[in-house]
Amino acid sequence: MRNPLQEKNILIREATTTDFAAIVAIEQECYAQPWTEQMLYQELLNPVATFLCLTICDRICAYLCYWFVAGEVQILNLATATAWQRRGFAARLLSAAFERCAASATTAWLEVRAGNQPAINLYRGCGFASAGVRRGYYRDGEDAVIMVKELSVQKKSSGEMNEKP
Repeated sequence: MRNPLQEKNILIREATTTDFAAIVAIEQECYAQPWTEQMLYQELLNPVATFLCLTICDRICAYLCYWFVAGEVQILNLATATAWQRRGFAARLLSAAFERCAASATTAWLEVRAGNQPAINLYRGCGFASAGVRRGYYRDGEDAVIMVKELSVQKKSSGEMNEKP
């Protein structure tokens, strides 16, 4: 029997519009107050935003949406389908985003629900630290914890091409 978790079956790639239905399904499965389809689609088409997907045997199991502007990575949304959680996929997506922005990113920022301890633990494990609280940030009034990670800028060699991070 084939093991789908073999490294050769796992791929992180940039999402396309053909991935939209799978991203929406994961979003709705993972969040009590998910982003709307319109919000997700706007970010998928936003030239400042990047959506990364983690696939296993061509099936999308997790995604990350981030902005990279003025040397800062802003993590907007991260979700892993329930069946694939707690396998390190979210951390792999974060690492992939940081690698894509390594030439000029200095910091990464995000907001996370104050009551989402598993996510807070994930972000701390990835090097984020609490930087403050946004009171009543979410539609239901829950606070957001602001988290930041300092990134070390890595110079690209002159032979590397500049691509969208």
